[in-house]
Amino acid sequence: MTGAITNRKNLIVLIAAFFAVYVFWGSTYLAIKYTIQTLPPFLMAGTRFAFAGSILFIWARFTKDYERPKFEHWRTAAIVGTFLLLGGNGAVVLASHYIPSSMTALLVATEPLFVVMLSWLWLGNRRPNWKVAAGLIVGFFGVYLLISGKTSIGGAEGYGQWIGYAAVIGGALSWATGSIYGLKASTPKSSLLTAGMQMLAGSVSLLLVGLIRGEHTTFDPAAVSSNSIFALFYLIVFGSLIGFTAYSWLLKNAQPAMVATYAYVNPVIAVILGWSIAGESLTAQMLIGAFVIVTSVILITANKSAKDDDGDDLATHQSQTPSCNRPSYSTSS
Repeated sequence: MTGAITNRKNLIVLIAAFFAVYVFWGSTYLAIKYTIQTLPPFLMAGTRFAFAGSILFIWARFTKDYERPKFEHWRTAAIVGTFLLLGGNGAVVLASHYIPSSMTALLVATEPLFVVMLSWLWLGNRRPNWKVAAGLIVGFFGVYLLISGKTSIGGAEGYGQWIGYAAVIGGALSWATGSIYGLKASTPKSSLLTAGMQMLAGSVSLLLVGLIRGEHTTFDPAAVSSNSIFALFYLIVFGSLIGFTAYSWLLKNAQPAMVATYAYVNPVIAVILGWSIAGESLTAQMLIGAFVIVTSVILITANKSAKDDDGDDLATHQSQTPSCNRPSYSTSS
């Protein structure tokens, strides 16, 4: 009887963890859209990760695998945090000014494509097999369908959309670069401590860029809406803290193939929420492009899961890198 109760509790926790990773991370794209309506983008993102990183850093201090961070740990955190949070999340925040949150999430889903290519070209991993190669080709074709079906021809609106597209794709590449660099770099044993350090380091770079852009000079606290405040709170608590904790638990208690499904569930959640809550438009070509991208990610993650069984370094790293937002991973998580 006790065993049955324990199994039932474990199942409930498992479902709750997947719900957190699927829904909370999938909804961060829309939350970012609301925060930047009245909050300065880079200062907002820096504040978000400063709060979340501080909490994780303090929390890690009381865990059994805590170790005092060394200089090389902070150096890694600074490099990886900058690539992931300034390059990755910062690009998502910037793009949210120009393109819908659903489009941002779908383009962010291309991040596994860049990870595969960089692991082959940079780390010298074995050449992608036909499944991965097919996933890459299909994925970039999906990107083409998304962009060609949504971009206006000429005019300020069209140019703004191109800025958004370039920012998201560049952010996905930056996130992949930081993830690959972290593969061989020195990091603490504690995943909580590692994530906290990366968030703190990344928050510094985000805040510096916000100050350089002069966001503090145009910021009017009286103009901040309740929607933006709530969205920022949501990003800190649900997107960063609860989402990361759930993901860390899943890494230890679920099969890698199951955990990897977040990569193609998050964009679907983002599209549904953007359409139902924010009234973002959906065209037939966008839906086809979304399906094509999700299919490509399935091909790649399925191949990665198979490599997990063979002890592939990249696959192991991808399943262990802390998702500060896509994510984490989704770059917005």
